[in-house]
Amino acid sequence: MTGAASPAGPWRRARQRVFASRSAMASLVLLACMATASLCAPFYARDIAHTDPFRSNVAGSFTLDGQQIDIMQPDDNPLHLGLSPVGPTWHAPFFLGADSQGRDVAARLLYGGRNSLLIAFSAAALCMILSATVGIFAGFFGGVLDMVLSRIMDIMWAVPVYLFAISLSIVTIAQGLKIGPFTIASDNLLLPIFIIALVYIPYAARVVRGRVMTLRNAEFVLAARSLGVPRFRILVVDILPNVTGSLVALAPLLTALALLTESALSFLSIGVQAPAASWGTIIQDGEGLIYTRPMVAMAPGLAIVLVVLALNVLGDTLRDALDVRDSRRENG
Repeated sequence: MTGAASPAGPWRRARQRVFASRSAMASLVLLACMATASLCAPFYARDIAHTDPFRSNVAGSFTLDGQQIDIMQPDDNPLHLGLSPVGPTWHAPFFLGADSQGRDVAARLLYGGRNSLLIAFSAAALCMILSATVGIFAGFFGGVLDMVLSRIMDIMWAVPVYLFAISLSIVTIAQGLKIGPFTIASDNLLLPIFIIALVYIPYAARVVRGRVMTLRNAEFVLAARSLGVPRFRILVVDILPNVTGSLVALAPLLTALALLTESALSFLSIGVQAPAASWGTIIQDGEGLIYTRPMVAMAPGLAIVLVVLALNVLGDTLRDALDVRDSRRENG
């Protein structure tokens, strides 16, 4: 006699839903391809394009189909006054053309992707850790601690997120950020990571706090309290696992917001600092070439759109897959 199959756990059921979603799998493949291509930036620049994407090369030239071509070409206006960088060749070098400094746009796009994606994913991870800490302590302990943390979050919430990020960046960009004995230099990627994570804490902490306040009055938590289980054990064993689903569902959205914020700060020259590159700095480089060589600004802009779209699709799928109410309806 065979026993009845035990119902799948919430994480296994969520994983099955994600794998069954074609849009979610396509998003994961796209994100993996973008990350892999960005990690291959040194290989592309050194072994394929044979160029240094961080060195100005306005007087240089390259060989294409046996012909020597100047990187800076006469402008396309009727008088042919001024110079414009070479346009896309569609094979290395200068697959996407050059910028106003004669640098390979494709190579800079890959290097910029490394920094942009690193900052976005790291800032989202740090934001989730800090938000979980604030939300869990405020929601579980309540009282004065909840009031203090909630008022701090309200103050941060009242400031528009981009204005908050720009203000912090302007203050720290000149002399860096000093935290106790540690100093983060203005050209260190940890600075935009910390700033972006900080400004989005109220948005994630509110979700965690609300979830914890609901769990605090759940029967299994009340039973644990009545048995004299220590609060710390209740937090780790009962509260944290039930909050993890909300954090996982928030992760793609936070990553997309972090990527957009990093790009905006870098476009304003208060994010990633030269000689490093990000997708935002490359868009800034192409601002003056938008009518003659639009690919300089369009390529990183398209990369941002694709990554943000993939993260939003993945986030929607995770939110539906981890929806407890849907799971209860299915099991009922």
